[in-house]
Amino acid sequence: MTLSLHDTLTGSTRPLVPLEDGHVRMYSCGPTVYGPTHIGNFRSFLFADVLVRYLRYRGLRVTWVMNVTDIDDRIIERAAAAGVPIDELTDRWTAQFVTCLQWMAIHPHQCR
Repeated sequence: MTLSLHDTLTGSTRPLVPLEDGHVRMYSCGPTVYGPTHIGNFRSFLFADVLVRYLRYRGLRVTWVMNVTDIDDRIIERAAAAGVPIDELTDRWTAQFVTCLQWMAIHPHQCR
């Protein structure tokens, strides 16, 4: 069975063909850590986790990279309003994000 995914660049459905045989590399956007991550944000993280698990189940090696945006206008504004350094604000919300990933059984160790 061939796995097909929606290609947002072309708008078509295309079969997944890894650039390296047996190894899928995927990127997913992570949160911008200026406040608590809500359940709507986790839909995309959960989808990526399910896809990674499925690909591994099918015998593929998967490298999954997820970013965490830790500098952004909203972050600068929230840190200034709270009177704290940017890294103090972002470290707090990043830690909470990782905890939420664990609660949802999304494996953060899969994100490199």
